[in-house]
Amino acid sequence: MIIGMPAIVAPADWADLPDEQLLDLRLADLPLRIEGSALEPRIAELRAELEARTLRVPLHFYLSDEWFTPDGVAAMAVPFYLVHPRLERLEKAQMLAVEGGEHDWCMRILRHEVGHVIDNAHRLRRRRQRRSIFGPSTDAYPEFYTPKPYSKSFVMHLDPWYAQSHPDEDFAETFAVWLTPQSNWQQRYAGWPALKKLEYMDALMRALQGKKPLVAAVEEVDPLRRMRKTLRQHYRRKRRHYGVDHPKFYDRDLRRLFSDAPEFAGNMTAAQFLGRMRRPLRRLVAEWTGIYQYTIDKVLEDMIARSRELKLRLSVPEDRARHEFTVLLTVQTMNYLHSGQHRVAL
Repeated sequence: MIIGMPAIVAPADWADLPDEQLLDLRLADLPLRIEGSALEPRIAELRAELEARTLRVPLHFYLSDEWFTPDGVAAMAVPFYLVHPRLERLEKAQMLAVEGGEHDWCMRILRHEVGHVIDNAHRLRRRRQRRSIFGPSTDAYPEFYTPKPYSKSFVMHLDPWYAQSHPDEDFAETFAVWLTPQSNWQQRYAGWPALKKLEYMDALMRALQGKKPLVAAVEEVDPLRRMRKTLRQHYRRKRRHYGVDHPKFYDRDLRRLFSDAPEFAGNMTAAQFLGRMRRPLRRLVAEWTGIYQYTIDKVLEDMIARSRELKLRLSVPEDRARHEFTVLLTVQTMNYLHSGQHRVAL
């Protein structure tokens, strides 16, 4: 949408619009509600889990453009696309995955975010022991962080190693593991330094059972109804956030599997081979690494483009190439993770 042009009001049949027309609608104009959506029973499930633990949390949910919990209040923002199947399809088309779209994935995020809410509601970050165990909340949030995948000082809940990004995320991740029904955290984390955090969380939450929160204020930061950007602008920024900042050449690695030698001139091109495997590959590597599918797809895109430029073709059997390239893509994704360029989703 060009700045200065009038906004396109969402028609009654907005959900039937093709993507190109839908993208021109403003987020504020989308007639969306949590009530009656697939998100509503998941929120009810979360409330039941808190009630089973006798935790009093004055939760307020509202729609925004992403998952987050505003600082110092008892409110949680949830992404707009989760309340309408048409917008879930648009999210997948634009970002290749729907964060929180599946039930279990959604519940993991909800449990994490409610960890922030209970932290706010009971002003737990002011407690000396909480600061000693998790670190000070006053630490600045990094735009990027470099996780240590083999560290046992942090729980594993949201990928990739999200607890390592900031002390408040460490607290929320530990709370989420503690809250998850049948997580068996005592056995799962036996022998890990992270177990001490879980034991502290267990004692802290037991002490809070039935207690009235100190903060019940509700403030909606960046609610959907105030967002004047279009869906097109929203996804342009989101893709830029999750994209690869510094494309690399992968010549040496690609030449281990593919070749431009004359004897392979009759074989399938490497670009065709990788293009055929693109979707299942990015999904598989995302499951292994926790990296956003969109980021992995950008790495794949660079590799396909470079294979085309080098005029590479298959030089080994397809099964071997498929297996070895999967390993290669995983390694390159992990290198990206370790480079300090992994983006923290806040």
